[in-house]
Order: sequence, then structure tokens, then C-alpha cells
Amino acid sequence: MKIHVRLFASYREAFERDELELEVPGGTTCTQIQTQLAAEQPVLERWGSVVRYGVNCRFVPPETPLTDGDELVLIPPVSGG
Repeated sequence: MKIHVRLFASYREAFERDELELEVPGGTTCTQIQTQLAAEQPVLERWGSVVRYGVNCRFVPPETPLTDGDELVLIPPVSGG
């Protein structure tokens, strides 16, 4: 299945883009996507336990399974003014 991943803050910096299109197996969870992205960009590993997830404009738990066409948003902690 295909999902659309929107990237913010450190995720955007690591991938040098605002979004990704991923082909993943059915039932893949938000946490599994974060793990996959951290494997590609190890600097993101530190956010694994504190990142928030949104699917189709709603905050969801990390273990939420994704379905074809979903938009996943990864939101790490941010600071600044």
C-alpha cells in the first residue's frame, strides 16, 4: 500500500524535504514507519519514544495501523520562539 508522510522539524531536516511517499505492507503501524525512517537517517533514532503521530489530521497512538492512501504526520518535540 502507499502512504503519504509529511515531515516536520528534525525529520524535514534529516530528509531535506517536506514529504515522502512510501510503499509499505498492509497493517504497517506508525511506530514501524518511524523505525524505518530512523534506520535510513540514524539521527532520528532519539525521537522514537517522544514523536507524536497524526493520521489523516487526527492524533493517534503509535501502534495505529495504517491503510492505503493514509497521510501520516510525524511531529517531534520542537522548541524556540
